[in-house]
Amino acid sequence: MKSTSINPRKSPKQARARVTFDAILEAATRILQDDGLRKFNTNRVAEVAGVSVGTLYQYFPTKEAILTEIIRQKRKLMLDALKEATQDMARERFEETLDKLLRAAVAHQLRWPKLARTLEYAEAFLPLEHETDALKVAIVETAAAFLAHHQHDTPVQTARDLVGALRGLIESAGLSGETDPAAMLIRARKLSLGYLR
Repeated sequence: MKSTSINPRKSPKQARARVTFDAILEAATRILQDDGLRKFNTNRVAEVAGVSVGTLYQYFPTKEAILTEIIRQKRKLMLDALKEATQDMARERFEETLDKLLRAAVAHQLRWPKLARTLEYAEAFLPLEHETDALKVAIVETAAAFLAHHQHDTPVQTARDLVGALRGLIESAGLSGETDPAAMLIRARKLSLGYLR
């Protein structure tokens, strides 16, 4: 697959174009959340978005390009939420910032559980390895900066371990159909504090 086939043809510049672009992504997200990849194609996305297939193709050359844009947007939302969680760490107790980080991670996975699983599957056949690696590094760096601020030994290694363990815990909960973020947060906190002690 050529790398250009996973990128939008153009970015919307005007407000009306932005509305169309967002409507296409929202329709695609709904289809993926409701039906997974089974009914995901450009004709169906255009129909649900209320636009012509020709209009869709002005922005996205392939269904893979739509998938990629959704993955990029969800990744950005998660990373932004994690960075925001550490914004006030200099003025907060360790547990306060940790809870913010855990809430951000749990919310990201449980907000769209079926969509998260579908997008993870899609990542396996999209050429996004470099972006995926960069995301993992950014997540670990955010967690490591928080741990370093609180004088934890080996903050990078500890962050890497915690991110991996929490991802496994949260993904497993999502796969088994859990939808209660408060219950998930309790277990994520127990795992984190147990490891850090």
